[in-house]
Amino acid sequence: MKKNIILILIVLICLILVIMVTGMSNKTSFKLTSADIKQNELLDNKQVYNAHGCNGKNISPQLSWSDFPEETKSFAIICHDPDAPHEHGWYHWLVINIPVSVTEIKAGGKIKDATETINDFKQNAYGGACPPIGHGIHHYNFSVYALDIEKLDLNSNTSPVEVEKLIKKHMIAYATITGLYERK
Repeated sequence: MKKNIILILIVLICLILVIMVTGMSNKTSFKLTSADIKQNELLDNKQVYNAHGCNGKNISPQLSWSDFPEETKSFAIICHDPDAPHEHGWYHWLVINIPVSVTEIKAGGKIKDATETINDFKQNAYGGACPPIGHGIHHYNFSVYALDIEKLDLNSNTSPVEVEKLIKKHMIAYATITGLYERK
């Protein structure tokens, strides 16, 4: 009987420790909001590309973030369409080396000292939604990553897949807001 009680106590203590450690060190998200994107709603024409048969305004959305981990040293932004008919989806926007003091980007804005790396449109800028005609609804995931490093040592022509790998290697937490778009 004593052995069973001791075993139960040990299991309970282990569970409590796991819950405490997981709760304190595994913060995976923080708050991300946008004046231009509503979660799982259609993107405005402002965020649609203006080439390849798409006739939007190609303006990057306003994004702001808060409640990120205290140990954050910089941020990165990725806009990715996982529904695109390409091996890795389609990268629309990648911004790295955003200073920790910056917690917002205005619509169409740039961030001083940050770097926009090349996207799948082969541009170092925002490239809006422009899925193939008749391909159904696509999800545009705008993610902000809190990183454990001040600067990612990448040049602006590094492939989007490599940029994302390095961002995720240094990620402490992230937040995502998803907009939808369908081209008929």
